Amino acid sequence: MARPVTTRLPKPTAAELEILQTLWRYGPQTVRQVHERLGGRGYTTVLKLMQIMADKGLVDRDESSRAHIYRPRLARRRTQTRLVRDLLDRVFSGSAARLVQQALATRRASKEELAEIRRMLDRYEGGEQA
Repeated sequence: MARPVTTRLPKPTAAELEILQTLWRYGPQTVRQVHERLGGRGYTTVLKLMQIMADKGLVDRDESSRAHIYRPRLARRRTQTRLVRDLLDRVFSGSAARLVQQALATRRASKEELAEIRRMLDRYEGGEQA
């Protein structure tokens, strides 16, 4: 049964993010499907994580069939926005410029990524949302 989405959902752990990435990429999945896609974790570990995620409200669980189907409660973009906002506030004192500078200093961006960043900045300067 789906619960109403609240803005106070807990932040997913690294392991929970792996599962969410799988659900966002492939759509609703059973525990077995997620386990097979992740590869490195034991089945019972994935099962327990997904049960915890359902209890925390990070995923919805359809129990209408024998193999329960899990789907993320929030869209990937909404989750990314929440995590970046938290990172900005906690680590970069709210400075988007410092975050971008650190990201580019930490990992080299491809030509395609730099071109996309330029397009986003142009749109932003023109008054559009990135």
